[in-house]
Amino acid sequence: MNRILQMLELQQRLNDETNGLNWEDGVTKNGKKIDWRRCIYIEAAELIDSYPWKHWKNIDAKADYENIKIEIVDIWHFVMSEALRLYRVKNLGSIEDIAKTIYSMEEFENFAQTQKGKQLDSYEEIALVEDMIKVLFCNNDINTLVITFLTMSSKLNLKLPELYSLYIGKNILNKFRQEYGYKDGSYIKIWNGKEDNVVMQEIITNSSDITPNELYRKLEEAYPNR
Repeated sequence: MNRILQMLELQQRLNDETNGLNWEDGVTKNGKKIDWRRCIYIEAAELIDSYPWKHWKNIDAKADYENIKIEIVDIWHFVMSEALRLYRVKNLGSIEDIAKTIYSMEEFENFAQTQKGKQLDSYEEIALVEDMIKVLFCNNDINTLVITFLTMSSKLNLKLPELYSLYIGKNILNKFRQEYGYKDGSYIKIWNGKEDNVVMQEIITNSSDITPNELYRKLEEAYPNR
């Protein structure tokens, strides 16, 4: 449960810092409306676009599994945010209660394992993503959405240990982006020919035990406009 709780706490802190306190009411400190479910389906569409599903274009292309992992992590950011919002506005409990609920889900046991399952073909994996989108549009229950996410992520072979590592990396990258001009449009996303997500993944791969502070420092060192 510690990893789930830590991610929820980091997401709460990131949302507080980025959107302002009381973002759970649905509006940022800048007066922008927040719609976490829209965020989820946009990221889900980007996830699907990481597969060579187009019958008219690049028909021999391969699925981009490194980007697929990043898109799943992005979706997880927004699923957690929606859970944090609903628990606050509906007075359902604390962050610890959310973590306990997720930990008790039947699907969590398989998701938490390090052992990966068989590789599905691209169309089977896309169907899993679309199943989550169906739940997103047709079911308002946050627990059902979380269960569908856990199932999707697990069957796409992004299990909790790796998701946790990538989430920490993306959380720090998001913080870095905000502090280097993401909102006003001055942020540089391509670093010497590589997207910042890729740079972050490479740093984590080369230093699996890196701390959040060390990761932030390495991002600063790699950023092209220091």
